[in-house]
Amino acid sequence: MNVNIQTVHFDADTKLVSYIEKKISKLNQFHERITKVDVYLKLDNVVHNIKDKVAEIKVLVPRYEFFVKQSSKSFEESFDAALESVITQIKRQKEKQAA
Repeated sequence: MNVNIQTVHFDADTKLVSYIEKKISKLNQFHERITKVDVYLKLDNVVHNIKDKVAEIKVLVPRYEFFVKQSSKSFEESFDAALESVITQIKRQKEKQAA
């Protein structure tokens, strides 16, 4: 599994990067053929200069691509919500295949 973490308009600290890598490694429990995971972290400028933290996760498995985008006040929160969504998508797709 190839993991690619990109930050847009800022540099992520090592604590955030290792947090994401640790959580991403758990994806193998849900699908054994994940080839690539892209994580994009962005600062979203909203009205009044309040910046939302946006996390996007793209998971590639043979013949499927899962994509989720979440935003909140912290990257960890956004990433966790996005990860939950992508896990749900993977589980649903596997259930469809089994049926």
